[in-house]
Amino acid sequence: MTARQRSYRLLGYALFIGMMAIGYAYNVTFIQIGLVDVGIRLLSLNRIELAINMSLMAVVTCGVALALGYLMLKISRLRQLTMKLRLAWFSVMVQTALTALILVVQTEMQFRLWIIGASIALGVGIPATFSMAVDLTLVRHRGMVAAAITGLAYFVSAFLLTQWRIEVFAVQFSLIMLPGCLGLAILAFVPQPLTRYWSLQHQSSEFTIGRLVRQTQQDRFLVQPQIIVFLFLMFGIYFIDSLGFLRILETPLYLNTAWQSEEASVRLFIAVTHIIAAVVAGILYQALTERHLFLWIFGIFALVHLMYTMHSLQGIDDTVPLTLPMFYAIAVSFYTVVNFALWADISTPQTIGLMSAFGVALSGWSATFISTGLALTWQQTGMMFEQHVRIVDSIALLFFVGMLLVMYLRDDRRNQLS
Repeated sequence: MTARQRSYRLLGYALFIGMMAIGYAYNVTFIQIGLVDVGIRLLSLNRIELAINMSLMAVVTCGVALALGYLMLKISRLRQLTMKLRLAWFSVMVQTALTALILVVQTEMQFRLWIIGASIALGVGIPATFSMAVDLTLVRHRGMVAAAITGLAYFVSAFLLTQWRIEVFAVQFSLIMLPGCLGLAILAFVPQPLTRYWSLQHQSSEFTIGRLVRQTQQDRFLVQPQIIVFLFLMFGIYFIDSLGFLRILETPLYLNTAWQSEEASVRLFIAVTHIIAAVVAGILYQALTERHLFLWIFGIFALVHLMYTMHSLQGIDDTVPLTLPMFYAIAVSFYTVVNFALWADISTPQTIGLMSAFGVALSGWSATFISTGLALTWQQTGMMFEQHVRIVDSIALLFFVGMLLVMYLRDDRRNQLS
């Protein structure tokens, strides 16, 4: 490999990591937190009305993503890197415009129209961007690429975004997305050696055939048959995270002493924790089986929500130990790394669009907004924080025990067969 080819490959990594990290930071802050701020603070919607609107976003986003993923499976031209870049550019362009327009939304109908437009853009962006993994990242590096994406996304969210209000989000993300939109336009519409080189990389099995894809005697590639199990488990993880985190953010004690602390050192501690946990998760992703990874994730979530429950029951009103947000950051970084690596590793170049639509949109995205709606509804009905977090902890513990049983029964069956 020549020096130019190595530089082209590194630039491909940089594009994929930067694009995915900023996109994820946008979704977990501007979309999930910012739209709640718009609905409650600016539009004075009650939480049930807001939950209905957020459910609309989940349905439209999933529908568009699945439709495009299916078209990418059937139409080979949509799987070309140039077309993926153009679809990604369309998604970023629409989101950039809507990011600025959110500040002029004044009624619930305008808010709902904004949500529909954003959902279409997000639905297009999910399969278009996630499918670039087979064009831009080597299979053996996907764990660490996912770690880089996760660390950068949460560093931006936890440390650089200093105020979680929609007015601040709109300005900060506009400054980031405008040059990104311009850069994607150049890559997507201006022919150049760089994109031509990237578009040929998928011809190598080092890029395209995920580590969970197996080859038959007829030289056909089959995806991991446990795809339904992966979808169910990732749905559970996203559901647990959003159901608990949104309520934690609605509790000033935990928000103001951690994620929105006035002390930069506290926010930096959380951001660095995310980075370290992401690197560890990237290493473990390559070393452990998926069952062990999911066991770790559910176990840490069960532990952290138990810690929040115990802390709230102690009646301490002014101090929150940093171990609470630290363990939460570890749990979130672990599952985010898995999310960014898993769907490409169970896919082929033909199926990656549809698999990422199923995994990210149907599993993760829908779980996030179903749990967001449920959290808003519970809070509207007056459910106490302790009861809310206790329910979340019970769900996480249920998944954790379920994973233990599956691993025990599987190992016991293997021992019997041997």
